[in-house]
Amino acid sequence: MGIGAFGIDLGSSNIKIYNGFEDTYFMEKNMIAIEGQDTLYAYGDSAFDMYEKAPDNIQVSFPVNMGVILDPRNMNTLIHYFISDQCKGNLHAADYYIAVPTDVTPVDRRAFRNLIRDSNVKARRVYTVEKAIADGLGMDIDVKTSQGVLVVDVGYDTTEISLLSLGGIVYSRLIKTGGQKFDEAIKAAVRKEYGLLIGSKTSEKLKIAVREVESQKRNAVVYGRHIVSGLPVEKEIATELINDSLEEDFAVIMANIRQVLEHTPPELGADIYRHGIYLSGGACQTGKLAAKISKDTGLKVNINTEPIASVIKGLSTIIREERFSSLASYVELNKK
Repeated sequence: MGIGAFGIDLGSSNIKIYNGFEDTYFMEKNMIAIEGQDTLYAYGDSAFDMYEKAPDNIQVSFPVNMGVILDPRNMNTLIHYFISDQCKGNLHAADYYIAVPTDVTPVDRRAFRNLIRDSNVKARRVYTVEKAIADGLGMDIDVKTSQGVLVVDVGYDTTEISLLSLGGIVYSRLIKTGGQKFDEAIKAAVRKEYGLLIGSKTSEKLKIAVREVESQKRNAVVYGRHIVSGLPVEKEIATELINDSLEEDFAVIMANIRQVLEHTPPELGADIYRHGIYLSGGACQTGKLAAKISKDTGLKVNINTEPIASVIKGLSTIIREERFSSLASYVELNKK
């Protein structure tokens, strides 16, 4: 018998949902395709398949941007359909736990809180959880102890750097640099070096593949449109170019990690020195980011086997284990 609850981690690129009834979680693209004014055409991975390919009458978009919900109406629709799919069309009354970034405005925090209320999913109770706390817990760290923990969550378009201790957040920074910036940097470098226009999907594939391609001592192969001829072409891309294009964004992340470390109390700093920095998020394994952080700080860098899922794993732990239930905050559903 499962637990009547769902956990939700709203990423700008991917949405992760934990199903307590079945003790499973799934991940799909946090994307929706609308035909005309308001006709749902596709959602999730199906909508992503259409991205950069759809005709003008079909709008394909991400409802979450820079860590906040910019399109509540479409996000409500996505939540309803994703949960309905999990319930095989028969929605069950359930509790909901949603991860919320720390450094967002009260208005943006309220949008996360109201999301479940307005999605028509038969919510009994709604709880919010600080995203960084769930993140740490999902990496098998007992965040309720006095140990200082530094978590760096590199997401699609933001990076959240958080210092944790005693079940709370001592210090946090949210910066607008992440996987999307990495993709844009690669696109710009390929255009400048090879006169080749590539799409966001191709750039993302390059970003993901660069470590494997580099280990095999070969170049990456991409398809795009040549700027001069306008014709589609195939091109080999040197891995050095990809790595060099990412250096500037990596430096921004590193500078902010350094600022957080400078604000860290000495006793917590000693814990970080002993245990290292914990990296999570879908873009944390890009290129040589982990190696740069380790080299520049002199600290060990820990990466979970499934870093993109650490937040949703943390939410599932809060839902399943009573000793962590205090990490969730109850939300009044009728509160505007």
